[in-house]
Amino acid sequence: MTVDTAANAQAGTHTRPLIELRGVRVVASGRTLLDGVTLTLKRGEALRLAGPNGGGKTSLLRLLAGELAPAAGERMYHLNGQTQRHAVHARRTLSVVGPDAEAFYLTREWEQTVQDVLLAGFEGDTLRLWEPTPEALARLAEVVALTELEALLERDFRILSHGQRRRVVLARALMPRPEALLLDEFTDGLSEGARYTLGRVLERVYASGVAVILATHRPEEAPKLPWRTVRVDGGRVLHEDASAVLAPETPICLPLPPGSGDLIRLRNVTVYRNGHAALGPLDWTWQAGQHWLVTGENGSGKSTLARLISGELNAALGGTVERPYLQALGKRDLLSTRRRTIGLIGAEVGIRQRRDWTGADILASAWDGTEGFAPTPTPAQAEAVQHLAACLHLQDLLPRTADTLSQGQLRRLLLARAVLHAPKLLILDEGLDFLDTAHRERFLALLPELAAAGTHLMVIAHRESDAPGGMTHHLHLEERLRV
Repeated sequence: MTVDTAANAQAGTHTRPLIELRGVRVVASGRTLLDGVTLTLKRGEALRLAGPNGGGKTSLLRLLAGELAPAAGERMYHLNGQTQRHAVHARRTLSVVGPDAEAFYLTREWEQTVQDVLLAGFEGDTLRLWEPTPEALARLAEVVALTELEALLERDFRILSHGQRRRVVLARALMPRPEALLLDEFTDGLSEGARYTLGRVLERVYASGVAVILATHRPEEAPKLPWRTVRVDGGRVLHEDASAVLAPETPICLPLPPGSGDLIRLRNVTVYRNGHAALGPLDWTWQAGQHWLVTGENGSGKSTLARLISGELNAALGGTVERPYLQALGKRDLLSTRRRTIGLIGAEVGIRQRRDWTGADILASAWDGTEGFAPTPTPAQAEAVQHLAACLHLQDLLPRTADTLSQGQLRRLLLARAVLHAPKLLILDEGLDFLDTAHRERFLALLPELAAAGTHLMVIAHRESDAPGGMTHHLHLEERLRV
């Protein structure tokens, strides 16, 4: 090959798209996830995937990343100067980045520093089991500078805030020098400050020539890139360049729940997680007739507070957590009774459910305070499951297992589980993340009737729109709960 021929071949490579899909159908566990999908991902472009929960956005990302294979049609990769139909190279350099990418490290019982997480990503591994090469260390320095992680390299991944963790998994995806980033609901669960930092990082990544593909239900929170929008619905790419039209949400206002006295009392409470203070010291009381809105930056202790109230975490020596509402109900303060009387939604709950538990099992487990399994429901309980599933349009998810669901589909099941047993306390820790507008409205519409029957609500949110009207008290947390 002459020099001119080689140059022409190289130029042709750069004019080709990164990935081409032609009439692709994807089938998993007997279900068609995508059908008739034709899509071209250009080099260095910003592609935004819009569409409802269960429409196929996550499946499309996984298809592009090589995690799912076509049952029909054609998928072509043009990566690193090579054209391939198989996904071997794509699996090493492309990965779906989102809340699920954090789950592996959050569920380990041992420390993993940010540096180890990033170096493992250089070889496409989850654990660093090898001594880093000079090339890996050089790439680490580049990625750390790009993602502003210098101060976090020696920190344990498990003690980072949501925003910091999201930035680390983004950096990990950059380690093998990918030509595209695949982001799934990337900004959900993040404060405005964390979203701003991530947006700034993604703008630099995009400017370096890396294509960015983002699946989101909140297009207004997407980083300011020149997006091309594709709508995915019913497993099909319906049309392109569709501007997202957001219908105004119907206002919801909560009535005051009946009752009197204290529900929760915290006295001189401090909570440590993995050896680091995550909350406190704090004195705080939740009284009957109150609905609380809790706000604050990522890392301020909001999720720790929710898990402390529900009994998943304990206060350090010298602090006390009292739950007078249990005594008023004639119940002992045990973890099982807390779970039967509290509905909790949060990131950790979702991570624990990513197993082969069916949607019906997840819902029916609410009455016994278990997770993912339950005794055979009574006829009345089975009827309640079917009624709520119909109200929230969940019937098609009941036979499916949690590990096959998108973030939005799993969140819809968990929200239903949280209210199915009419809890005394309902704690939504960024509970409406991953939901499209229609499903947010359906769930919020249930809350006034629950509140009138005695459910007290705590909403932990970064967005005022995620809290219904009628919240009576506001707790804002700053830097480990300075109130």
